[in-house]
Amino acid sequence: MIHFKRADRVGGQVQKEISDLLQKEIRDPRLDFVTIMRVSITDNLRSARVYFSVAEGGRKLDVMAGFKSASGYLRRKLSSRLKLRYIPEIEFLYDESFDRATRVDKVLKAIRNGNQTG
Repeated sequence: MIHFKRADRVGGQVQKEISDLLQKEIRDPRLDFVTIMRVSITDNLRSARVYFSVAEGGRKLDVMAGFKSASGYLRRKLSSRLKLRYIPEIEFLYDESFDRATRVDKVLKAIRNGNQTG
């Protein structure tokens, strides 16, 4: 039987709730088309890192500003939706894994195309 740490379960709940809030309640255009990729929470549940991705990677600074503006609202909403003694401090971080995967894909295509011409 697999046991998950409480922090992992809470992280999953935080991810689900923030995604829901972004989709249904947040009206900031800077936060349109943002995907919450994962949430990492410390074992004491006091601090959370929320990793996000955005369709156009060039918008990440705008998205960061949008999250900074909405962070108080998001924490208040999480407080009412999650039954926790403390709502973690939230830090929003851009998840670069999608960008890295795109770069690797371009390199592989270039290598494949180079091999076909030679």
